[in-house]
Amino acid sequence: MAAEHVIVTSTTDSEDAARALAAGVVDANLGACAQVVGPITSVYRWKGEVQNDQEWRVEIKTAADRVAELVDHIKANHSYDVPEIVATPITGGSAEYLKWLIDETRS
Repeated sequence: MAAEHVIVTSTTDSEDAARALAAGVVDANLGACAQVVGPITSVYRWKGEVQNDQEWRVEIKTAADRVAELVDHIKANHSYDVPEIVATPITGGSAEYLKWLIDETRS
């Protein structure tokens, strides 16, 4: 059984960029809520070299049927060549909150 609700996670290189991304997805009804977490330290390989950078994580709560459009939105509004975009299913929680999540992702 597929999850109806997901958390989509991305990272950015500044708090301002993270806040703008969060506001944009909520304004477009692609997420009910977006939280900015950071700064965090990300260690990853890019173009053959290990990088160690400060980033801000954006956690977007949304309906599963909004994920494809949300992914497109993040790609179009992100400064990274290959932004992190990971969708994690929400398997349970407050029924009232999850209903609100669905309601807020509708126009």
